[in-house]
Amino acid sequence: MAMTNCFQVTSSSCKVGISAHCTTAHSFASPDKLNFPPSSSYTRRDFNNPSVTLLPSSKARRSHFVCKAQEALDQVQPVTEQTWEKLVIGCENPVLVEFWAPWCGPCRMIAPVIDELAKEYAGKLSCYKVNTDECPNIASQCGIRSIPTVLFYNKGERKESIIGAVPKSTLCSTLEKYIDG
Repeated sequence: MAMTNCFQVTSSSCKVGISAHCTTAHSFASPDKLNFPPSSSYTRRDFNNPSVTLLPSSKARRSHFVCKAQEALDQVQPVTEQTWEKLVIGCENPVLVEFWAPWCGPCRMIAPVIDELAKEYAGKLSCYKVNTDECPNIASQCGIRSIPTVLFYNKGERKESIIGAVPKSTLCSTLEKYIDG
């Protein structure tokens, strides 16, 4: 799950007296796309002097690749019609489900708040999102008539719903009812 998220890949290489450092961020669809060439098959540019190309040499340090995965388990994960029963209804922990659509302005306003809650309540709460354009059957089954709508489930049972872009404090007070100290 963590491998499907964004990685920050940092590489560094040094020659005697000259060093180059390059940091780039890439999105990878799967871990098998993390194929790095051998250190002798690429060159580096000195960013202070773009006309200088640094080639690996016997005195150069080995390149080091450091991958830092985002905190994927603490983020809001999408739910589809195929995963709804397993992830939401079958979950023993409290569950927060946000119904949203990409074109919805208030949905984009509340999304960062839901992301914060997912991080703050990691391990105590499962947070998911349902794109109503891609999963209209779930939205219909849950009686969603307006977005954003946030539903709260506890032990597979629907408990409460909040409609609209509400403050974080409103969501927190509702969550606290279902989270064990």
